[in-house]
Amino acid sequence: MKKIEAIVRKTKFEIVRKSLHEADIDFLSWWEVKGQGTARQGLIFRGVAYDVNTIDRVFISFVVRDINVEKSINAILKAAYTGESGDGRIFVTQIDQSIRIRTGDHGDESLYDKI
Repeated sequence: MKKIEAIVRKTKFEIVRKSLHEADIDFLSWWEVKGQGTARQGLIFRGVAYDVNTIDRVFISFVVRDINVEKSINAILKAAYTGESGDGRIFVTQIDQSIRIRTGDHGDESLYDKI
């Protein structure tokens, strides 16, 4: 099992969510977050300085079986891509154990119905 976490543009979130749904990934969590990338700039409007270094993003997190990792990554890549700086990041980490509280199922079976 793998945990996939992605940080994407707020404007691309609904497209990413739909793309993940089409890839049969229906269980996920997300948070609206602010972040700072490598670009540094300021904006002065009518004599007032604004910090535009922090950007609104959506942080998406979900756990999938190993067989669904590549299609999940590809769904995010395709949906979140603009080709511009700031498209986001995807992180994949190993999950050692998963337990469904209601049934006590362990491993892959705890994520979805039995294979």
